[in-house]
Amino acid sequence: MEPITFGVLGPVTAWDGTGDALPLKGPRHRAVLARLITARRRVVPVARLVADLWDEPGAGSAGAVQTFVADLRRALEPDRPARAPARLLVTEGPGYALRTAPDGVDAWRFEAAVTDAAVLPPERALQLLDGALELWRGPAYAEFAHEHWARAERSRLAELRLGAVEQRARARLELGPADEAVAGLHAHVAEHPWREEGWRLLALALYRTGRQADALAVLRRARTMLAEELGVDPGPGLRRLEADILTQDPRLAEPAGPPDAAARLWTQVAADYDRTVAAGARARLESTVQLVRNLAVTGGGGLRAAQEHRLAAVTAAEEFGDPALTARVIGAYDVPAIWTRSDDPGQARQIVAATERTLAALPQDAAHAAARGRLLATVALEMRGTRSPRGPQAAREAEDIARRLDDPTLLAFALNGAFMQSCTRTGLAARRDTIGARLVELAARHGLENFEVLGRLIRMQARSAIGDFPAADGHAAAADRLAERHERPLVAVFTRWYGALRIAAAGRTAEAEAVYEAAAEGLRGCGMPGLERGLAPLARLCLRLADGRTPARQAVEHVDPDDDWGPYRPWIEPYVRLRAGAREDAADLLRAAPKPPADLLQEAVYCLQAAVALELGDRTTLTRLHTRLAPAAGELAGAGSGLITLGPVDGWLAAMSGASPST
Repeated sequence: MEPITFGVLGPVTAWDGTGDALPLKGPRHRAVLARLITARRRVVPVARLVADLWDEPGAGSAGAVQTFVADLRRALEPDRPARAPARLLVTEGPGYALRTAPDGVDAWRFEAAVTDAAVLPPERALQLLDGALELWRGPAYAEFAHEHWARAERSRLAELRLGAVEQRARARLELGPADEAVAGLHAHVAEHPWREEGWRLLALALYRTGRQADALAVLRRARTMLAEELGVDPGPGLRRLEADILTQDPRLAEPAGPPDAAARLWTQVAADYDRTVAAGARARLESTVQLVRNLAVTGGGGLRAAQEHRLAAVTAAEEFGDPALTARVIGAYDVPAIWTRSDDPGQARQIVAATERTLAALPQDAAHAAARGRLLATVALEMRGTRSPRGPQAAREAEDIARRLDDPTLLAFALNGAFMQSCTRTGLAARRDTIGARLVELAARHGLENFEVLGRLIRMQARSAIGDFPAADGHAAAADRLAERHERPLVAVFTRWYGALRIAAAGRTAEAEAVYEAAAEGLRGCGMPGLERGLAPLARLCLRLADGRTPARQAVEHVDPDDDWGPYRPWIEPYVRLRAGAREDAADLLRAAPKPPADLLQEAVYCLQAAVALELGDRTTLTRLHTRLAPAAGELAGAGSGLITLGPVDGWLAAMSGASPST
């Protein structure tokens, strides 16, 4: 069950795990809730609540507070059994406390984001501050503006918000171009003319856009306003900026281009690191795996190189004989994964074996709980497509640990593992959509951009499976925007293939074939052989069968035995034999074909097999395939991959049910 969250950056409210507002009854109920939130998880005595809620408390005021609390508990924990102790709004000592999570109140999330942004690079800070400021729905504790107990908290949050607006403007000025900051700063100083930092930033932004006269005019307006309204002279910041503008100090120019600055920084830090950190130090190994992690999302062969270095890093870590070190090295590689088939099954087995050894050796205490969670999430990811019960078990355990520790980064990693284990049977698109939605919300709230991209791609796939292409389009576009902002080129591989799927699903076969060819070209050399091998010819074959009316004997004309069918070869061989006219061989190969991996293309593989079985009139195979495919009724076969489709599953099920046995 998703946790309840609370909002005070505007009218006081509470939302359930789906984002729907909870019924909090009347203003006194909201006042009790708001007063408890201001206490930040501490106990507020009943006597204090009574004094805060009533100007002249009566004999029944304490009883009324108890009634309000009981009503709130029913709203916040509607499924709590009778007489079971409350878990959220608890009774403790002489009063009550709201024991929500550290990120359970929008104001607390806002404060954390502003604090974190202060030490981040401008691009990352800007993203975090944009999200933080979007949390505001109006004045803090809006309906309690005149309550004395809310006054200090409202003032503190308002001041923090103004500082965040200026902090965001500084980040924009550092990133450039400066004109993007001008409009927002004009509005800021108009609403808050006593903020000297706002005036300074506006003048600097205008100067950097080549508007020196306007910048000086802004500083004169600030000087006049401060003198007339407050009776003070401008502070040193404004005075210094005015002098620097008049002398056209070169330090006021826009910052150096990010590529040059980044290149210089890289060279300097690398040289310093090599000089100061011993070659065999454990710190060097842990720094290396962080670098490998970042390499995996850069594109241009970086993913494949990262996979090779990753195994070497794990092997090196085990040589130290320190399970905690090995756990950190293994768990640091929390690279979001979207494709449910392993790029290198042999390496995946080695990673799983090393991870299981580390789990067995790691102390089972609270101090190592987060490390265990990361190891379990790793097992879940690396066991993708294997149909082993260990994969789903590891995913569940990792998620339980993450929730117990209230660790959003670990939870995102664990949800990725849950996604990888969400193909245990057909028809689970809705489950994957839920996982994707949880990832998007979690990642956006905590600034985990890589996992936000993952969540968007998962939802793109899942909504495609159920034929909701408008929603899938939105998620694909959001993923592309995030990828552009954070330099994640591999995302475009999946969104380009999705574009081809959209055209194929619309029945525009010739156009789709050309788009698939271009998408396949973009896939080459991207470091994802588990995705790349066999996908292009598979897409062409699926195009021919997607209308549900083309028999396999016609589709085989588009099956080239010499193509690289990669991992799909066992299910393509019957087509090859049909093309050669060897129907008995095709039937034997069809019956001998293995069950497909538990991945996003299993529905497609079952339909490919069904097309051959329909051609051969193989009633036994059709019955087996019907049973396996039936849970996906209502979906589009294969579209859950975000890559290909063979049309509505319902059409295939109907064809299988109505097939005549071979004579």
